[in-house]
Amino acid sequence: MNIEKFQESMYKLIVETSTKLPRDVRRAIKAAKERESAGTRSAMSLATITNNIKMADDNVSPICQDTGLPTFKIKTPVGANQLVMKEAIKNAIAQATKDGKLRPNSVDSLTGENSGDNLGGGTPVIKFEQWEKDYIDARLILKGGGCENKNIQYSLPCELEGLGRAGRDLDGIRKCIMHSVYQAQGQGCSAGFIGVGIGGDRSSGYDLAKEQLFRSVEDVNPNEDLRKLEEYVMNHANELGIGTMGFGGETTLLGCKVGVMNRIPASFFVSVAYNCWAFRRLGVAVNPETGDINEWMYQEGENIDFGATEAEKETAAAAETKSEVITLQAPITEEQIRSLKVGDVVQINGRMYTGRDAIHHHLMEHDAPVDLNGQVIYHCGPVMLKDGEGNWHVKAAGPTTSIREEPYQGDIMKKFGIRAVIGKGGMGPKTLAALKEHGGVYLNAIGGAAQYYADCIKAVEGVDLMEFGIPEAMWHLKVEGFTAVVTMDSHGNSLHADVDKSSLEKLAKFKERVF
Repeated sequence: MNIEKFQESMYKLIVETSTKLPRDVRRAIKAAKERESAGTRSAMSLATITNNIKMADDNVSPICQDTGLPTFKIKTPVGANQLVMKEAIKNAIAQATKDGKLRPNSVDSLTGENSGDNLGGGTPVIKFEQWEKDYIDARLILKGGGCENKNIQYSLPCELEGLGRAGRDLDGIRKCIMHSVYQAQGQGCSAGFIGVGIGGDRSSGYDLAKEQLFRSVEDVNPNEDLRKLEEYVMNHANELGIGTMGFGGETTLLGCKVGVMNRIPASFFVSVAYNCWAFRRLGVAVNPETGDINEWMYQEGENIDFGATEAEKETAAAAETKSEVITLQAPITEEQIRSLKVGDVVQINGRMYTGRDAIHHHLMEHDAPVDLNGQVIYHCGPVMLKDGEGNWHVKAAGPTTSIREEPYQGDIMKKFGIRAVIGKGGMGPKTLAALKEHGGVYLNAIGGAAQYYADCIKAVEGVDLMEFGIPEAMWHLKVEGFTAVVTMDSHGNSLHADVDKSSLEKLAKFKERVF
C-alpha cells in the first residue's frame, strides 16, 4: 500500500466528517424542520441549525466544536498491515487537529493535561475487522461529549420511571428505549438519533449500540421484530414533546436503529447510544494498493443544500420577530436580569468569558483573573487557531452541556457577581435557587451550532488559564448579536423542569404492553 496516500485519504475522511453532514442526516433534519410549528422556540432552533450546517459547508469548518472521541471502524482485506494503517490514521488525526478541523480533545484522566493533538491512551478509537472483500471500508464517527453523556444501559428486569416494570422480553426492551429518549431531554442536543444494542455484556452491548449509528438513517432492519420496534419508537417518541434543544416541540427523535446479539442467561442488557442532531458520520472505500478513495459512503439520494432560499426565509422570519428580541449589553445589571422571564429571546453584545469544568473548579478556590461582576460566562470549549502574527481566531464555538457545572455554578455566580450563564441543556435546582437569590439568568444557546456562534464572535480580546488547555481556558470574547433563549430566570422558573415534567406525564401513556 502507498501509506502516504492512505494517510491523505484518512485526512480527507476526518475533515469531511467534521465539516459536512451526510445526506441521510440532512434529509432527516429537513423533515423535522418542515414538521415544526412556525414561530416556536424549536422552529427558531432548527433554523439556526440549518444555517449552521450551511456555514460549515461554506467555511469547511467544524459543524460542532466538540470533536468527541474519534471512533474508526475499519474492515480490511486479508494481508493488510493494520499496524501501519493505525499509525497513518493517528498522523492524520494530529494534522487535522493542527489545521483546526478538530478541537484538541484528548485529556489525561489522572493529570487533566490535554495532549493538544487528539492522541493519547485510547484516543482515537480504531477498531479493525478482517473481511474477504478486496477493498478497505473505513468509517468514522465524531460523537460529542454532550450526547455521549446521555448514553444509558439497562439491566432487565428493572423498574422505569413513568413506565413501571420492564421485563426480559421485546416489550421490556421497548420501554427501555422510550425511557432512554425521555431521560436525555435536551442535554444531548436533541433532536437526536439513537443506536440500541440488545444483549451481550456491558462493554459489547455498548459497542453494538454504537455500531447501529453507522447504519443509514433510512435503511430497513432485516429482522422483522426489530423493524417493528424501530418503527414503533419513531412513531411515538416524538409524542413526548421534548423537542429541539429540549424547548418542547414536534420532533425529539430523528432516527432509531436496533441490533441484537446473544447473551448469557444471567444477564440481559439493553444499551443505548445517543447521538445529537450533528450526526457526524461518514465512510470511504479505499483501494488497498494505492491508498486512494474509490467511493464515499452515505451519499445515496438527494443532497439538501440548506442554501440561499432557506437562508432568505429564515432572515425574513427573524425580521418578523425582531421586536420581541431583547438586547443586552455586557456588563448587565441585576435590574435588567430581573426583568427577564422564561421564553424571552435575547441578543448579547459586548464581552463574555468562556468557562468549562476546569475553570469552575478553579474559581471555587481562587480569585478570578478578571472582574466578572455583571458579566456573562459561556459554557464553551472553542476550536481556536493562531495566525502567523500570534493572534487567536475562533473556528467553532457552540455551547457545551451545562449540567456538569451544577455543583459549582450558583456559588460562583454569587461569589463573583456573574449575572448570566450561557450553555445548553439547562441546569438543576441548586443553580435555579441561586439565580433567584442572586439575580441571575440561564440562557440556552443552540447546541452544535458552532459556526453560527463563531460568526457572532468579532474578536478574541485575551485569554487566561491556558495551562488548562485550549478548550478549558478562559477566553475573553467580544460578541455581537449572540442569540439565546431564557430557560431559567430569576423568579424560580425553569423551562427544563417544565418540559421534564410534561414529558414524563406523556411517557406514562406508553406503560401498557404493546409487544
